[in-house]
Amino acid sequence: MNTALFVLLSVMFLSYSNGANDNFKGVATLFGSRTLDFNKALHWATITTLAGSIASIFISNGLISSFSGKGLVGTEVISTTSFAIALGLGAAFTVITASLVGMPISTTHSLTGALVGASIASAGGVNISKLGESFFLPLAVSPLLSLMLTAIIYPLFRQARKYLGIGKESCICIGEDKFEPVFIKSDGSAVLKASGRQILIDKKEYCEERYNGKFIWVDAQSILDKFHYLSSGMVSFARGLNDTPKIVALLVSAKAVGIDLKLSMLVVGISIAVGGLLSASKVATTMSNNIITMNHGQGFTANLVTAILVTVASNFGVPVSTTHVSCGSIFGLGLVTKTARWNVIRNIIFAWIITLPVACLISALIYLMISLISN
Repeated sequence: MNTALFVLLSVMFLSYSNGANDNFKGVATLFGSRTLDFNKALHWATITTLAGSIASIFISNGLISSFSGKGLVGTEVISTTSFAIALGLGAAFTVITASLVGMPISTTHSLTGALVGASIASAGGVNISKLGESFFLPLAVSPLLSLMLTAIIYPLFRQARKYLGIGKESCICIGEDKFEPVFIKSDGSAVLKASGRQILIDKKEYCEERYNGKFIWVDAQSILDKFHYLSSGMVSFARGLNDTPKIVALLVSAKAVGIDLKLSMLVVGISIAVGGLLSASKVATTMSNNIITMNHGQGFTANLVTAILVTVASNFGVPVSTTHVSCGSIFGLGLVTKTARWNVIRNIIFAWIITLPVACLISALIYLMISLISN
């Protein structure tokens, strides 16, 4: 097989894996708070992520430079197709494996580990100081920063809601196969949406909590939902903006595929979208339901913090992980609301820790295999 084509296929495989693991993260709170069902949330994520991928054509060249390996690995190494293939497949196999078991990990972390592994296998050496300054530091700081910001901002939003006189409505679920919300007003009265059905009292996380009251003469819940959609779209857009150029950097560094930069980004963006549509369900369940129990306001807060941090990082060419930022925001909510499931969080953090060495090992092995075959 032509090596240039193999480079392109490895990049598309990495893009697909990225979509499978990352696409739903921007809308996880929409699904987790029962604002949207799974399919609608997934379609919203796909559209907005693809829009971010297209936008990256014009405003994210800084990340292409970061992940081309320049300054981290010798130029004589990164320009080879063997390096690009090992890097792409090493990161891709790491990410797709995590996706299949429902574990949200960082494509950024996987790429970083694969960069190191392929570099070591090629005997090209790694610039340790640049690795720590440009890659490890942003990856380590970003989840802590998002956790702290969310833990600070959510209580402020909650106090503002109370000050504006916006209350909450809890609910019970009725029905047989499909449950319909039945709201209990603050005065104790119930507003039934259906009649003649058996009432089932279910677990709290399977019922819905909504806000009552008005803000500037508009229903508070309606306003919140619209901002929640917007913030989720911002996160997904920012993710496409941030991740697409990282993956395209493989093609740029290898100089192996005869398609221009804009077309490369479009191919990567489409592959990311397909991966999300076909293989996102397990990570979606983990992110939406298994870490914490959240309501509409909490989900909106987490998305807002994530969108701001990832967008700012993209504009400055800082390689943060959308996974680390979005998970950090949800962890912050769990800390404040005391709904965190720490066993799940421990598993996710452990997956983060082993992502880099696993990607490093796989990438090194692939590089050595290619070298043996070539010789």
